[in-house]
Formats: sequence, C-alpha cells, structure tokens
Amino acid sequence: MLKRIIQFFRDLFQSPSPNVAVEPPDPVQSSDPPVLPEARKARTDVGQGMPFADLGLAPDVLKGLHEAGYVRCTPIQEKSLPITLQGKDIAAQAQTGSGKTAVFLVTIFQKLSQQEKLKDACHALILAPTRELALQIQADAELLGKYLPLRTVAIYGGVGYNAQIDALKRGAHVVIATPGRLIDLMKQGLFRPQDVSLLVIDEADRMLDMGFVKDLRYIMSKLPPYSRRQTMLFSATLSLRVLELTYQYMNVPEEVVVNPEQLVVETIHQELYHVGRPEKFSLFLGLLQREKPERALVFCNTKVQTSWVADRLVGNGYRARAITGDLPQARRIKLLERFKTGDIQILVATDVASRGLHVEDVTHVFNYDVPQDPEEFVHRIGRTARAGKEGRAITLCSEDDVYALENVEKLLGSKIPVVWAEDDLFVADKAKKKRTRRPPQKRKPGPRPQEARANKDAPAAPKRKRRPRKKKRKTEPAAKDGQ
Repeated sequence: MLKRIIQFFRDLFQSPSPNVAVEPPDPVQSSDPPVLPEARKARTDVGQGMPFADLGLAPDVLKGLHEAGYVRCTPIQEKSLPITLQGKDIAAQAQTGSGKTAVFLVTIFQKLSQQEKLKDACHALILAPTRELALQIQADAELLGKYLPLRTVAIYGGVGYNAQIDALKRGAHVVIATPGRLIDLMKQGLFRPQDVSLLVIDEADRMLDMGFVKDLRYIMSKLPPYSRRQTMLFSATLSLRVLELTYQYMNVPEEVVVNPEQLVVETIHQELYHVGRPEKFSLFLGLLQREKPERALVFCNTKVQTSWVADRLVGNGYRARAITGDLPQARRIKLLERFKTGDIQILVATDVASRGLHVEDVTHVFNYDVPQDPEEFVHRIGRTARAGKEGRAITLCSEDDVYALENVEKLLGSKIPVVWAEDDLFVADKAKKKRTRRPPQKRKPGPRPQEARANKDAPAAPKRKRRPRKKKRKTEPAAKDGQ
C-alpha cells in the first residue's frame, strides 16, 4: 500500500508543466514500450546516384545500409551526405519520400562510430513534430544501425513517463523526441543536453505551423553553442521563417535544394473533380468502386468530417477507420498497424497524419476536402508514390473549397487536371442514417398531457384558502429627552 502511495505522488509531480506546449494526454497511460512501425526499406529503383560505398563509411554502417537495400544515393542524399560527413551544418529541402531521414541517420552513425569511448549520454538529438514521425525515425534508426552498439529511444507525449525515463537513465545515445515532452523532462532534470554534439530538426516548417517556435528556441538555448555542435535541418518546404531560425542557431549552414520548382514527384497521377457539396460523398463512393484501391488514405479538414466519412464508409461495406489527433496513443498505433497489415483498407485522417506517416504501397490518396494550407496538400499526396512507385491522388472540390484550391495550384505552379464526372459515377449511399437525439427539454410546471386528459373528468380539488398576511405594526419612535 505504501508503494502505491509513493508511486501516485511520483506520477503526480512528474505531470507535464502547464507552460509547455505538450501533446494532449491519453486517458490511460501505459508504461509498456510501444510497438515500432515497420522500418522503411530502400529499393534499387529509388537511388541511382553515387554508391554509398564511395562515401568512406564505417564497415558496420555500410553493412546496415546494404542489408536495408540502400546501395546508391538519391539526389538529396548525394548532395547532402558529402557536406554533413565533413561536420558542416546544413539546411536541406527535398520532396517528401526522397530519403531525407537516411541522410541524418547515416551522418549520426558515422560520427558516433568514430569515437572510441562513447559516454553513456545523449550525443545526438532528433526533433520531430509528431509522435508518429518520432516512432518511424526510431524504427529506421534501429534498422540502419543494428550492427552498431548504440541505444536509441523515442520521447513523446501521450504515454507514461516511466519507460522513457528508464531509457534515459540507462544512457541512450540517440534521442528522438517531440518538443513538448522533451522540455518537460529537461525541466525535471531527467534529460541533460550538455553532451549533445549532433542536432537534427526534421519537418521544421511543420513545427513552426504547430506552434513549436518558442519550444525550439528554448531547446536550442539549452544545448551547447552552435560552434560545438553540428546542426542539420530538413523539410519538404523551407520558408523564410525556417531560414530565420537557421541563421540564429546554426553555424553558417549550407542550403541544399533538390527540384525546388517540382514539389510533387512525377509518379503521382493527379485528378480533380468539381462537385457540389450534397453530391460529394456519392461521387466519392463511385470513385472507390471504379478505382478499387488496395490501400487508400482519405484526408478531411475537421475531426467531425473525418468521423462522419469513416462511419458512412463502414455503412457501405468498406473496411475503414478514422484517425484524429485526440485518439489515445495506443489506439492510434494499433490503427496504423492494422492499416499497414491490410486489415483496414481505407484510413480517414486529418492533417495530423499527413506528416511522419509512412506506409508502404499506399495506392491512392483522396482529398475529400481541399486543405486551407497549400503546403498540407503537398504532404498529403506525398503519402503515395513513395520509393519510386506510382500512385494516384484524387481531389474533390466543392463550392466550399474554391478559394483553397486557388492557393494550392498557385503553390504547385500548375493546374491540377480536371475530370468531369459522368452520371453513372454517382453511387447511392447505402448506409443507414443515424437518428439524431434531441437534447432533453425542460418540462414546464404542471401536469403532463396524459395526466391532464386522465384528470379532465375528475372533480376539481377544493382550492386552498390563503391565510391573510399579518400586517406589521408600526413602532413609534421613542421620545427624545426634554420633549
């Protein structure tokens, strides 16, 4: 009983600080280590550039790369690795799915493998905006660095603290973290950043969009100065706000840009359908019947719309589920695993899953709503046609999405090919409509209608006579002395 009381107060005082932007906690937190997603393996048709063997990598690093299928570099890897392996800072922009993760992982493994006596502390810190991306990076790190004596740990919110704290105390060499939970552990003195010599900021523009600007500045202010560390910044899009951050906290970084005008890979075949709001779901069902996707992602702008679309798809016989930002972390991981194994055919998601979500062989991406942020459109359709494969991205545009579509096409620099739907492409919705329950109304005082009809013929009850109210006696003021 005493141990339970001590554990209760320990968890109580280790709760996240209210001044830190952390992820929403789950109602039930488990201390068990999460199931890592499947690591991303390269294919021979992805990289056609310089062989990794020509980069002078350590034998254990090169062995892990070759077993994972990394033989030749992609364009971003060929331009970035010669710079990062020399210890220089870098700010790189490339398309989604072009191999940015392998750049900083290979650099970290090569630098740490060259140290003879590696201290049991955090030497490399990787910052990611979402929990899914942090887990994916950890899975890739364990795949590429399985022949290295390095320990990795993912630090993120929404789960218990105990497993993450134990991993830090054992001496994790590579820490992949989201900003909120990392700052929480830093303020508790459980994460010591003085030994960090390698810093990676992945999906930097996404962090700024999610409001992590102050968190990033706080973390980098606690790290060793930029003259004593190497900083690598990667993102699919680099804005002026991101470059301002690099100039302040990085040591003259070299900018690497691969195909800046081509934000979408050529293997993604796009289609745009103009449709009215009432007929949008009917057209969506017809497109699903025509395309017959093996594994599809559907993106909506709101959580309410996401749940509604998933429910209607289930009512029409599709194996579909919805994933939003307020789901418990354990349930989100299970949904992603079921989607990767094929148990779920269609995953309906908000933009929280458009970054850091890597699923092999996503054949179709449907934009049920056009995103308000045009950069989100690039990251949405970037979930398909990965690793050199082909994919289809279909966008439904109603009267509510006209202005957002204009901004998307302005960012892409070209018009999305428009296809006009025939009448036979509209399929009736077979899902049963759920009855909406009205909120309970307050009953007016008096008998109910049934009671009134039953008592209509009954003799009227005698009225109670009210007792007359007693009049208050007026007290005369006391006479003053001398009167």
